Amino acid sequence: MKSNTSIIALVLATLLLFILSLYRGSVSIPVEAITDILLGRGCAEHPSWQYIILENRLPQAITAVLCGASLAVSGLLLQTAFRNPLAGPSVLGIDSGAHLGVALVILVAGGSMTTGMLTLGGFTLVISAALVGALCVMAILLLLSRLLQNNVMLLIAGMMVGYITSSMISLLNFRATAEGVHTMTLWGMGSFASVSLDRLPWLVAISLVGLTLALLLIKPLNALLLGDNYARNLGISITRTRTLLLFTTGLLTASSTAFCGPIAFIGLAVPHIARLLLGSANHRTLLPATLLTGSSLALLCNLISTLPGESGVIPINVITPIIGAPVVLWVILRLEK
Repeated sequence: MKSNTSIIALVLATLLLFILSLYRGSVSIPVEAITDILLGRGCAEHPSWQYIILENRLPQAITAVLCGASLAVSGLLLQTAFRNPLAGPSVLGIDSGAHLGVALVILVAGGSMTTGMLTLGGFTLVISAALVGALCVMAILLLLSRLLQNNVMLLIAGMMVGYITSSMISLLNFRATAEGVHTMTLWGMGSFASVSLDRLPWLVAISLVGLTLALLLIKPLNALLLGDNYARNLGISITRTRTLLLFTTGLLTASSTAFCGPIAFIGLAVPHIARLLLGSANHRTLLPATLLTGSSLALLCNLISTLPGESGVIPINVITPIIGAPVVLWVILRLEK
């Protein structure tokens, strides 16, 4: 009963925050005008308002929903698989791989790359590089998962891969121009506003594939809670489940990082918030609750980022640690009891 009530409350909270994201922004627009634009009646007197709502706020809200859900679900999958409450998407270095891909494009290639008659540049190249970087790290982890049967050892190996990629990024920053370092710094702060309406279908498609795969893992995840031996007795292949889990986590983390930059703490903190709300570890309800909580938290952070109004927008990674860090500290204190 508590689980159903919590799920309904999370659905309502997500819808409310989504609507507020459309009506609240750095530019003040009358409520009536926003309603007319959303209903397709337009606003002939202020065409710029229509552009702001349909080309900026709507894609930004959808992006926040998808990225928040993707990162939160990734965190839940990793915490269950490694039976470690402090596991998260950034721990295995997948987002560092995406960061390295972007660094190579911006700091080495100068934001454009020519191959034969084809020239790629701008946002398309950044997205492609981030996805390739994240997927390369994921491929290394998949290889290591076949060599290392111990989950703790695989977790440590993932951390080492993350440290290596972070060192390479630092080296590239050291050799880069001031302009390149500034661009990388801005990307690293994270933003849900970088996805335009024409690019949104790509993010939607990748995120939905990853979230669907995560939903298919509910039964194996519940079995893993009781131990590997119990899962094997139920006919579940530990190696195949871990491979699919790593692939799903990599896909979700790569897509969100590629499109929005590295978003901190959502993947680490949200699963614990969902467990607290539900009071249950059953993934049949915990996974949907985590998905909705991640979307709600991302929308909330997106709303808070516009509080300065016309004077500017706060980067997302300035806000997420303020919410996520206390949750992580709470988890650590509980582990000590």
